[in-house]
Amino acid sequence: MEVDEVLSIARATGDDDPRVALAAARELRRAADRTEAAVVRRARVGGMAWAEIAAQLGVSRQAVHKKYGRR
Repeated sequence: MEVDEVLSIARATGDDDPRVALAAARELRRAADRTEAAVVRRARVGGMAWAEIAAQLGVSRQAVHKKYGRR
């Protein structure tokens, strides 16, 4: 997903129609999840330890390993 597309979705969260804003928030969350997964994969391929990835994400090593360790 391109940055401009993410920005457009983020702007839509301020829409006056709550249905539009909620749908945009849902899509923004999905985009963030996909981005995080891709970055974690790159970090692991690059040799980063689970503990360091976890620290950067602000979660425990166990949490990040449970979420991404089996992929």
